[in-house]
Amino acid sequence: MQRGWTTHGDGRRVAPGEVVAPGERLSWPRTIGIGLQHIVAMFGATFLVPLITGFPPSTTLFFSAIGTIGFLLITGNRLPSYLGSSFAFIAPIGAATASGGHSAAVGGILVTGLLLVLVGVVVHFAGPRWIDVVMPPVVTGVIVALIGLNLAPAAWNNYQLAPVTATVTLASVVLISVLFRGILGRLSILLGVLVGYVVAVVRGEVDFSQVEQADLFGLPDFTAPTFDLSVLGLFLPVVFVLVAENVGHVKSVAAMTGQNLDDRMGRALIADGVATTLAGTGGGSGTTTYAENIGVMAATRVYSTAAYWVAGIGALLLSFSPVFGEIINSVPVGVLGGVTTVLYGMIGVLGFRIWVQNKVDFADPVNLTTAAVPLIIGIANYTWGVGDLVFEGIALGTAAALVIYHLMRTIGRWRGTTAEIASPASASMTDDRVDDSPVGSDGTTSD
Repeated sequence: MQRGWTTHGDGRRVAPGEVVAPGERLSWPRTIGIGLQHIVAMFGATFLVPLITGFPPSTTLFFSAIGTIGFLLITGNRLPSYLGSSFAFIAPIGAATASGGHSAAVGGILVTGLLLVLVGVVVHFAGPRWIDVVMPPVVTGVIVALIGLNLAPAAWNNYQLAPVTATVTLASVVLISVLFRGILGRLSILLGVLVGYVVAVVRGEVDFSQVEQADLFGLPDFTAPTFDLSVLGLFLPVVFVLVAENVGHVKSVAAMTGQNLDDRMGRALIADGVATTLAGTGGGSGTTTYAENIGVMAATRVYSTAAYWVAGIGALLLSFSPVFGEIINSVPVGVLGGVTTVLYGMIGVLGFRIWVQNKVDFADPVNLTTAAVPLIIGIANYTWGVGDLVFEGIALGTAAALVIYHLMRTIGRWRGTTAEIASPASASMTDDRVDDSPVGSDGTTSD
C-alpha cells in the first residue's frame, strides 16, 4: 500500500514531456482543482444511468463515491480511477425492474459484483493472460456492441414522447463536441443535457414538485436487494463487459504513465467487484472504471491518485443533498431520448472500435460468424425461457459469442479448416495477422 504522495517538482507546474505519476501530487490547491474536474467529468454519464433506470441519483452517487475510495485502497493507491455508473447495467436493470421491481434489479447488481470479485481473485493468482484466451477482441467487441444496439428501442420510446426537446438535446451534444476544445468538448453529454433541460423548462415539460419538497441535506434512499432467478441471467453478460473495461483501463494508465501495472489487474477487478457488490446491497447502480476521467488525466497529464481521493470525497458530500438528487431526477423523457440516442449508438460503435484497433480479420469465418449471429440476437432481442428463468438478447448474444467462437475455433483446429488466430497466448511476436490483446469497452479504457 502506497502511503502519501511526493510533491512533483515545485508542485505548481508540469514541464513539457513530464507526467505527474500516481504516487505524486501537485500542490493541494491544484490537486483539489483537478479532483473537482474529475467530479465534473464523471457527472453526466454517472447520473444518466439512474435517470434512465429510475434509480435514486443520490444513492448512485453515494455508492460511486464509496466505490472509488475503496478502489484506491484495494489497488494500493497506485491505480488512478473513478468508478462511475456502468451503462452495461441499463438493459438488465430495465428488464429486471419491469419483472420484479427495483429490489430485484438491485439483487442482480449484487450478484454481478460477487462474480466480478471471483474473476478478480482468479486473475490475481493465475495472472491476466487467460483473459486473452477466453475473451479475444472479436468476442469483447461483439458483447459491447450488442449491449448498445439492444437498447435502441428504449431511446426511441423516450424520443417520440417529446421530439422537439429530444432533437434539441441531440443536436446540442453533437455540436458541442466539435465547437469547443478541451474540457468543454469532453463534457458534451453533460452540456447537451443542460441545454435540453432548459428547453424542456421553457416548454413546460419539467415537474419541480419533488424538488420543492426535498431537503437540502439528508441521507440517500437505500433499497435492500431481493433475488429473482428469472432475471439474474440478464446480468451475467455484464461481468464480461466489466472485465474488458477494467483490463482496458489498467493497460491505458500503464501506457500513459510508463509504469507496468499488470500486478494491479486482479486487484482492479476485485475492487470494481466490491464496489458493485456494495451498490447492490443498498440500491445503487453497478460501477466501472471511467473513460471520462482518463480524458481529464490525458488533458492535464496528472495521474495522481490524490486527485481521485478529492473526487471521491467530493462526490460523497454531494450525495447527502436530497434536493440535488431530485433536480437530477427531474430531467424529462425528451432530454433522455435525445441523449440516449447518442449514448447507445456510441456504445455499439465502441464495440466496432475494439475490432478495428485490434485488426480483427473478418475474412476468417470464425470471426465473421462470432460477430454476425450475436448481433442479430441482441438487436432483435431474442428470448429463451427455462422455467422461471428468462434470457433475453444481451445474455443470449453474449453466450452465443463465447460458444460460437470457441466451438468453431476448436473444430477448425481439429479438422484443419481454419488457421489459429494470433493471440498473446498462442502466437509468436512475428505473426502480424491479428492482435488479440483485450481492450476495454470504450476501445482504450472503461464507460
